[in-house]
Amino acid sequence: MVKAYLRYELAGSWGVIASPSSNAVFDRSGRHLLTGALENVAVWNLKQAALVKTLSPPISQSGKVAGEVTQIAASPAANQIAVGHADGAIRLWDLDSGECTSTFAGHRKEVTALRFSRNGALLASGSKDTDIVVWDVAGEAGLYRLRGHRDQVTDLAFVERGGRRLVSCSKDEHVKVWDLDTQHCCQTVVGHRGEVWSLDVDPSETRLATGSSDAELRVYAINAEGSEAERGGAPPGDADTADTAQQQDGSSGGGSSKGSDFLVPMGSVRRQTHERAETVRWASVPGARGGVLLTCQSAGKVTEVYRLRSAAEAAKKMKRRRKRRREKQEKKAAGKDGGEAGEDGGHAAEEEDHIQASDELELLAAVRSKHKARSVAVCPPGAAGRRAGAGGHVASLVLALTNNSLELWDVAEGGAAAADGEEGEGAAAHKAAAAGASGAAEKAQTLDLAGHRSDVRAVALASDDSLALSASNNCVKVWNPRTGACLRTMDSGYGLCALFAPGNRHALVGTKEGTIEIFDVGTSSRIAVVNAHTGPVWSLAALPDASGFVSGSADHSIKFWEWGVGVDETTGAKQLGINNTRTLQMTDDVLCVRVSPNGKLLAASLLDSTVRVFFVDSLKFFLSLYGHKLPVLSMDISSDSTLLVTGSADKNIKIWGLDFGDCHRSLFAHADSVMAVAFVPNTHYVFTAGKDKLVKYWDADKFEHLLTLEGHHAEVWCLAIGSLGDVVVSGSHDRSLRRWERTEEPFFVEEEKEKRLESLFEADLEAADRAPLGQETPGEEGAVGIAGRKTLETVTAADEIIEALDLAADEEERFKEFEQDKARNPKAKPPAANPLLLGLSPSAHVLRVVGRVRSSELEQALLLLPFTDALRLMGYLVAWLKEGGQVELLCRVSTLLLRLHMQQLMGTPSARPLLIELQALLRQRVQELKDLMGYNLAAITHLQRSLRERGGVVEPAVAAQAAAAVLPLKRKAAAR
Repeated sequence: MVKAYLRYELAGSWGVIASPSSNAVFDRSGRHLLTGALENVAVWNLKQAALVKTLSPPISQSGKVAGEVTQIAASPAANQIAVGHADGAIRLWDLDSGECTSTFAGHRKEVTALRFSRNGALLASGSKDTDIVVWDVAGEAGLYRLRGHRDQVTDLAFVERGGRRLVSCSKDEHVKVWDLDTQHCCQTVVGHRGEVWSLDVDPSETRLATGSSDAELRVYAINAEGSEAERGGAPPGDADTADTAQQQDGSSGGGSSKGSDFLVPMGSVRRQTHERAETVRWASVPGARGGVLLTCQSAGKVTEVYRLRSAAEAAKKMKRRRKRRREKQEKKAAGKDGGEAGEDGGHAAEEEDHIQASDELELLAAVRSKHKARSVAVCPPGAAGRRAGAGGHVASLVLALTNNSLELWDVAEGGAAAADGEEGEGAAAHKAAAAGASGAAEKAQTLDLAGHRSDVRAVALASDDSLALSASNNCVKVWNPRTGACLRTMDSGYGLCALFAPGNRHALVGTKEGTIEIFDVGTSSRIAVVNAHTGPVWSLAALPDASGFVSGSADHSIKFWEWGVGVDETTGAKQLGINNTRTLQMTDDVLCVRVSPNGKLLAASLLDSTVRVFFVDSLKFFLSLYGHKLPVLSMDISSDSTLLVTGSADKNIKIWGLDFGDCHRSLFAHADSVMAVAFVPNTHYVFTAGKDKLVKYWDADKFEHLLTLEGHHAEVWCLAIGSLGDVVVSGSHDRSLRRWERTEEPFFVEEEKEKRLESLFEADLEAADRAPLGQETPGEEGAVGIAGRKTLETVTAADEIIEALDLAADEEERFKEFEQDKARNPKAKPPAANPLLLGLSPSAHVLRVVGRVRSSELEQALLLLPFTDALRLMGYLVAWLKEGGQVELLCRVSTLLLRLHMQQLMGTPSARPLLIELQALLRQRVQELKDLMGYNLAAITHLQRSLRERGGVVEPAVAAQAAAAVLPLKRKAAAR
């Protein structure tokens, strides 16, 4: 009989405040901050320093976990966000309901840029695959793919003044301007001396700023009218700062002049740091002079805030600069020939007659954080204004740091220098970096308690599974494993192993310094530090009788400890202490120790790749287990003390019998080192964790691989199993802790093997280099391609449509045979209804299957249909259009099929009557739908106007018209 097992599933994850791979943004209201938390999105309330909600993406059909979040963009027109992942997927989330409304699959690699248009109707995405895809947010479908960049697309920005345009920058050192109406590149800006990492357009859409790998912050005037920019103009092109070149291979017209360029260089501003620019963002801040700020966050610790001067201030600055220039030239001319000086002066005057970037931008503050920043977000005007009333500052910034923390900074005008985020030694350096700043910055808040600053190296569960303890390089945290709430945070050394003392009121941590630290969980304090070893303490194991524990260290020793009573040196109060009772010297570093549940055997793994077993009472040698090619990093003994499982750096686990020391089986477990192994209590089931980011579930009796638990995005260092075996907690290098719970859902080993084969098929599908029919080769210069991408979901949708067409054809054939039989025999019985149709007609069944396909996957699903099936589907379109339902869906399916199979349809004479009939029906139904929507819109507008008139509210347009009509009468009356 086939054995069934109970499934373990991910029940929660915590410990990540802000992933270093993702940016942080505010929502439209400014009340919440959105950060990437591995594959999730964390929504934080900064005022309460609390996590409001977590947006977790659904698991795919094959059970694959979503990729890590790499980009977040908030819609300016709705309470909606777009999230880009490392696997190329883009998900749209409704922040009010917390639901994922749609999923886009258009990129083959990590999404590196996301930006909404001003009205939120369009979404542009850029990726490491060098492509840009424009998506229709309302229609939940891709519009087109723009190709032209030759390296990773790093940032995007829409410009809607004077036409729909998209500006993109890339690591290929180019900035490109795309005309979205014609879908081609209309300008390529070259001249950056390195990779261009970020760009942004100011709120008035007159200036564009770019940040690259050099120390220059370049500014361009947006020439939307085809002439010089409205505000101040721009100087002639400077080859040293920026230049323009026409797109190669005929993608843009040749012979255009500088006056017709969309982006006109205005020079550059030298930044305060030499690290590359990471994020450049404009922000409208009503409280600041000029009303607009420009933030430039570097890849290091410095974030600069610039103020945009008003037109009058910029002109005044330009006059002062020109005056200094003339004075300098006059001094030069005193020692040179007058003709040469006049020639040089004329050329300089031509360059200096226009407003430069240095005239418009003024350094307001330079913020220096304690750690490197990943991204910067400026509080929206509403939120900043509420906080400015109390603090007197003009703007608030949030820095997402690479050490899993957030910092909130207040920027004020009028200070002599910026405040320092560091104390002591960093103060002088920061003042030097902030020299010339006209304002000041002050750190208002730090959000860092909800996670570790570095990777989680050890985790332990209390005996009743009510508490979880995790240790990292500088602190120990106690969590509620059910909710993920951080209950206690205590400073510590570099923790390598952890253990709860009996009663769960105290905890022990073995450190890299060789000490064993004792913590009081109730008082959240470290009560004792015992110098236990002279080398790192790699392992702690509790004795079964709860009388003490055993420690193993790199100083070649194993020590037995018993619980004792200590005295606090400051207060004299009694507290928990430990006493060393016995010491066992080994020949090499001890990496792991375990005591059998019956208390008879002690197992120790050594650096020489062997495991030695001793009797606990006499410490006499019992067994030597050898066979691993690399050291055993973790091991565990089953509850009945009969099996020992070892996990090694050689990627294998071995199952040993403790009666004779024989190896029952050696299993290739992970693609990298096995870091942790543990038995489920009272069973022979084993959990293993490895550097390959996976947690695996095994049957040690049948030597079967049962489950693979995916979720971590970095090496898994440790895991702990609850006392009942229903909870597993794992800690990883990605700073997260994950809780896996046993469910009531049974599964069979053969089914899991089939699922793993399907996941391999999906991986091969994603790695395939060949594109489907109608899709250009990736990276083709100047090409415009289809937005979507073939995935397992689109293949499944195409298969379902083909199956529905086949089923409908079979049913129609059965009904035709019945009609023929009925003509010969009127008493013939009708055929039995097919239960697969669910009571629908064959045509209605096909329509239901087509309508069930996601809007974002419909194009790719139809692209995968063979021509014969596409022709059959078009035959059903005529019948559906005659019925008059779902006109939008039918119109989209019709246009997609016509566009994809145009050449074959033109060469198929039998399709001509169908196309003629389809043309007439499409025009008629679309016009009817348009008339209906126009009628309804007019009715709604009329009702709205009526309600306002009843309430005494006058329409602005009506009021303006009335005022314009009354104005001549008032003038005549005044003249009399």
